Amino acid sequence: MYIPAPMSLTDAEAVSLIDSHPFALLISNQQRLVASHLPLVFDSDRRRIIGHMARANGQWRALDGQSVLAVFSGPHAYISPRWYQAKPAVPTWNYSAAHVYGTFNLLDEKEDDGGVEAVLKHTIARFEPELWDDETLMPKDYVGKLSKAIVAFEIVVERIEAKAKLGQHRKMGDQEGVSAALKSSERLDDMALYREMQRMGLGLGTDSQTEQVDQSREK
Repeated sequence: MYIPAPMSLTDAEAVSLIDSHPFALLISNQQRLVASHLPLVFDSDRRRIIGHMARANGQWRALDGQSVLAVFSGPHAYISPRWYQAKPAVPTWNYSAAHVYGTFNLLDEKEDDGGVEAVLKHTIARFEPELWDDETLMPKDYVGKLSKAIVAFEIVVERIEAKAKLGQHRKMGDQEGVSAALKSSERLDDMALYREMQRMGLGLGTDSQTEQVDQSREK
């Protein structure tokens, strides 16, 4: 991924991006390129990603021990040159993303990781912790039956490349124009991108950044 220096994210910022946007594209090359859309959870303690996929999904076959790429995408949206203070200008697209490179390992039920059940429990704990113990919705025998139809895996992280192209490289007047337009927009993509800019504190312009600091002090 092409990452100009001002747009590069630190490792901690990349992990935060992954945690905030865990739905990823898992890409592998097994004589041909294959990709699956999957929710993946970053395990910071062991610097790995864990996940699962349908057993019927052929991507996992012959992938044990192979290199893979997981792409995590944050919010993104079209940026109009009309929003800039500086002229002339051209349209662009702002976004944030993280590329995680690592080794794919299947998790066996006999391992300490516990295989499918442990990965499912960890994943559910990330998104809806109380659900795992809800016997009405997810009785253990039902979960056990369905678990046979999936495979669990980890991706041992080797390196992360992450980028936030949120207009932070532009002059304050341009940043303020973009952030104001996104903030007032009714388009879902625009609103999501503005929230991402707030979360990361980037591309907001002087007034918006000051407002964000003041709000954080009130909490």
